[in-house]
Amino acid sequence: MCPSLLEERLPVSTTDDIKARIDLVSYVQRFVPGLKKAGRNHKACCPFHNEKTPSFVVNPARQTWHCFGACAEGGDLFTFAQKMHGWDFKEALRELAAEAGVQLRPQSPEQKSRSDHLEKLRGIAASAADFFQQALQRESAAGVRAYLRDQRGLNAETVQAFQIGYAPDSWDFMLRALRDLGHGDDDIVEAGLAVRNDNGRVYDRFRNRLIIPIRDERGRVVGFGGRAMDPNENAKYINSPGSAIFDKSRLLYGLDMGRSAIRDSGTAVIVEGYMDVIQAHQAGYANVVAQMGTAMTEPQIRLVAPRFAKRIVLALDADEAGQNAARRSLDVARQTLSRDYAGKLSVDFAILQIPAGKDPDDFLRESPEGWPALVDNAQGVADFVINMEAATLRAAASLQERQAVAQTLLPLLLASENNVYKQDNIQKLARRLRISERDMLAWAQEQTPLVTPPPPPLPDEPPPDLPPDYWDNEHDLPLVEADGATEELGTTAPAPPAAKEPLTRAIEAFCLGVLLKNPNLLYQVNRKLRELAAEDDDLLRGPLGELNASDFTQSQYRALMVFLQESLAQDDMEPMQYLGQVLEEDLRAELRALLIPDPDAVSDRIKGNFRVDLNDIFRRGSQKARPGFSLQDELIVRALQLRLQRLETERVEMQYLQEEAQNGSDRDEQYNDQIRAKIMLSMRAKARINVAVG
Repeated sequence: MCPSLLEERLPVSTTDDIKARIDLVSYVQRFVPGLKKAGRNHKACCPFHNEKTPSFVVNPARQTWHCFGACAEGGDLFTFAQKMHGWDFKEALRELAAEAGVQLRPQSPEQKSRSDHLEKLRGIAASAADFFQQALQRESAAGVRAYLRDQRGLNAETVQAFQIGYAPDSWDFMLRALRDLGHGDDDIVEAGLAVRNDNGRVYDRFRNRLIIPIRDERGRVVGFGGRAMDPNENAKYINSPGSAIFDKSRLLYGLDMGRSAIRDSGTAVIVEGYMDVIQAHQAGYANVVAQMGTAMTEPQIRLVAPRFAKRIVLALDADEAGQNAARRSLDVARQTLSRDYAGKLSVDFAILQIPAGKDPDDFLRESPEGWPALVDNAQGVADFVINMEAATLRAAASLQERQAVAQTLLPLLLASENNVYKQDNIQKLARRLRISERDMLAWAQEQTPLVTPPPPPLPDEPPPDLPPDYWDNEHDLPLVEADGATEELGTTAPAPPAAKEPLTRAIEAFCLGVLLKNPNLLYQVNRKLRELAAEDDDLLRGPLGELNASDFTQSQYRALMVFLQESLAQDDMEPMQYLGQVLEEDLRAELRALLIPDPDAVSDRIKGNFRVDLNDIFRRGSQKARPGFSLQDELIVRALQLRLQRLETERVEMQYLQEEAQNGSDRDEQYNDQIRAKIMLSMRAKARINVAVG
């Protein structure tokens, strides 16, 4: 087997080095003690969902894991660590590298200086949280403790868990405490704990207030919310000011404590205030977080959807301000998800309306047992916005007035790829506004179509467009037949001949290179997968889910795909700029190779063993594109072929597990049926993909 360009250039990638030093089986066993050897593999009940029959499998030879149960997910050491700890890839890379003793790329002096400064500010905030917490236990704070217990209904465990504290009625309580630790006034002010007036005097920002520390999703204290204990205080609530570590538009209060519950339930309930969250968690509903503002923002939505949640329930206050905030949040959600490079439009939004005009805090204190029913029965977006807007119309509203309402609502009601859902929304709106469905359909067709975002800026020397005949038919990846199993499903059929390693690598490089240059095309690939699933939830959640790192076999390509998806989920900078900042040097080298291929260098290293002549490929790349050639269509076909290869690998593993279950002493028919159903689902997906790729 010939070495890849990267393997010639670098002995081993950082990710490969880490995986070579940390055995996946040993790592998983730390968190899944029940993982036991079963034939060639290790099996256990999945740590990510409740089950009685083991469906979680670790393959020690391949150093991969897969859940063949409800999760229908799998991956390598990095994906397991991410899912187990809730880390993003960068966090997993840093933590696993430290454990493995692998040196990552050192920071530049400027990066280290900024990182050290941010760490100092977070350290100040963490120390302040400790001081506030200690102050709450003083004799002078007895009234504050009584307020929490008697009026808010919070027990001591909840107060401790959320590190609730108290800022004494003093101008320099916190200032003196932090100075004693050696912190300067400038840093204390920048961290938001003190204020400097026009005369240069520095004093405490929070005085005689109940203090609620605000943490980011990693659990680091970054700011504070303070509730006045004096009823005559004009500002009932104040927050830390915006700073290098605190931006409330990019935070969801309680996410650090609720992330696992959100992931497990698939639902994030968004409330308005800190007390709503604290009360919900005390009642056992940990998937509740707060938006800390008058409406959801785009960065807040991206924190939870679709990363952890496929359903978002807005449970804002019942007053007019709360309802208006819900509407603004829905508009932001529509715009955010419509612009998503990855085409993730399947997030379900709903509105929770609490009876008798109560806010979530009141309801949870009085009737905590009724909360699940409210969440489950939350009103759909269409019904909510139609009722809300229609209520503003006069009884004798003119056609023009009703048309104005319709055209206001249509963008939101059409923000779905589900045609049945869109049709139903149009019918509901037409009935409510007393407008013919034909006219409503005509107005809907006039709505501005979804515009995919432009690709990010590229390096100064962008690569040439790939030629239309990059892949000739005789070099196509062998397709997996839908009937890859024999008629007797329990018997393993011979696996189809595997594609040669260089060709597989070439197809992966092609797909990843195109996506790096044109991130918006990931939306089109995912859209095609959803079309093939045809709204079948089992296929959508399983074999026809979105393109991801598991579709790539090369570890460096898997890592780049994860980072690409991360770059598209953030909005602080362009994707390529983000990649340039977060990638380690070996992955940066691979990125450059994918974006700006050197045909001579590649040809020298491949030595003619590639199934396609690379010199010929690049020579033909300068020729005029063949009429009708579509880079998008070519990418979709190649991505589907990668998915076919992945599904076939998983099918072989599943059939082996089924044989084990049939022949073993602990034969479990229910487990056998589950595996059989998974194989059948995989075969259905492969049949649809084969039709699509021709």
